[in-house]
Amino acid sequence: MSAIHAPGASTRHAQNASRHHKRRAHFGWFKSSDQLKLHEVTLVDRATLNRAAGAAALGNAMEWFDFGVYGYLAVTLGKVFFPSSSPSIQLIATMGAFTAAFVARPLGGFVFGPLGDRYGRHKILALTMVMMALGTFAIGLIPSYARIGVAAPVLLLVARLVQGFSTGGEYGGAATFVAEYSTDRRRGLMGSWLEFGTLGGFILGAAMVAGLQMMLSPEDMLSWGWRIPFLIAGPLGLLGLYMRLKLEETPAFQAYSEEADKRELERPRLRELFTTHWPQLVKCMGLVLVFNVTDYMLLTYMPNYLSVTLGYAESKGLLLIVLVMLVLMPLNILGGLFSDRLGRRPMVIGACAAILLLAIPCMHLIASGNDALIFLGLMVLGLALVCFTSTMPSTLPALFYTPVRYSALSIAFNISVTLFGGTTPLVTAWLVERTGDPMMPAYYMMGAALIGLVTMLTVRETAGLPLRGSPPAVETRAEALALVIGDDPVTVDEELPDPVLSSLPAVEPVPEPRRDALAPLCP
Repeated sequence: MSAIHAPGASTRHAQNASRHHKRRAHFGWFKSSDQLKLHEVTLVDRATLNRAAGAAALGNAMEWFDFGVYGYLAVTLGKVFFPSSSPSIQLIATMGAFTAAFVARPLGGFVFGPLGDRYGRHKILALTMVMMALGTFAIGLIPSYARIGVAAPVLLLVARLVQGFSTGGEYGGAATFVAEYSTDRRRGLMGSWLEFGTLGGFILGAAMVAGLQMMLSPEDMLSWGWRIPFLIAGPLGLLGLYMRLKLEETPAFQAYSEEADKRELERPRLRELFTTHWPQLVKCMGLVLVFNVTDYMLLTYMPNYLSVTLGYAESKGLLLIVLVMLVLMPLNILGGLFSDRLGRRPMVIGACAAILLLAIPCMHLIASGNDALIFLGLMVLGLALVCFTSTMPSTLPALFYTPVRYSALSIAFNISVTLFGGTTPLVTAWLVERTGDPMMPAYYMMGAALIGLVTMLTVRETAGLPLRGSPPAVETRAEALALVIGDDPVTVDEELPDPVLSSLPAVEPVPEPRRDALAPLCP
């Protein structure tokens, strides 16, 4: 008996198949291991990958160089830009301008993220580098309040807003850039260089301010010395721009963009980021919360906590934090290596558990007044922090699919940092003041760790696997061959997350003879 087809059935099937393919395009590359062809595997040049990681890390270093310089010069900047009889009012006004940059960060994420997903990571990261450098450099050129009056603090605020706006596209883009350039087996190690740059920039800013304060008189420092660290951002920005312009677009984005243009596929709209990918956005915000609360608590709030709450010498407290950061720099790279071997989930879950168990004992050590015990307490918290800093740059980009990765990461990261990370020092200081309980920093970190732990339990392991929406990336042709002939998974998700896709007919690939696929590697 022959099959009877309803009129137009083949046409409807073709339309559904076309619709299916277009919807799939919103997720980038997606195949099972038995569909993988040799030419689809990305071969990554190690030298190019190293340059990409270095260029991305320099942007992070610039951001935190400015962060350190502005924070350590807050008292001086208050005298220059906010004349008042009260030093406290000057400091509050200066930190208000500092906080304004955090307000601008989500806006930068909403602007630069979609641009990076449409026009490429490479172009947008060059733009954010220029804007960051110009914003920092401009602060060093602004005349004092004594010379131009109220225009001085207004210009300072504008420069800070430019910095915050550009930073909104910097971290998400840099993490995406390195993740998409990396091989699947070394993504944790290469991503860890981002936070190596963060620590290096912070230490460089602190060291430069401390050196100027030692070499210059208070009058010279107030008159012109404070400008030097900001003016250095100009040459650093040019160096970073040169490094970034020497690189090509990431292989993952090139592959997606060429396929989308060839098939005239519609790019995902910003609205679809929230309607389709919202679970991953929420997970990203939860992980960024624990990451940044711990970061800002240890590196930003602790020096003030030691001096103001515990009466510890201000210079000694700052020195201990700098020593902790120096120790964390090489450990951060080691942590990235471990995350590739052990997995992202064990690293992040272990760090959250450590904070839940050890935050209160560490705060008791810090409150002891003994230099060695204070350093021990700070160092234990630092070891938990380094599990985040070494792992998150590879964990967060892997949450999202290639067509929306820059947008999703920039938006979720900056909203979470603005709401929870940047407010950590202020909220913790307020809680300590209101309750009189010096253990409040421990409770605050424990609450963040609980959120991070619950969030990470819902996240799939991604170590050693291709990024969502990207084909596998390896370093050698032998690794590519092993993937094609083996049965290792080549996608994180077994199926695409959009429920609409399950109701559409699959587009079956045209079978390719295995021998032909392997011919280029076979003698």
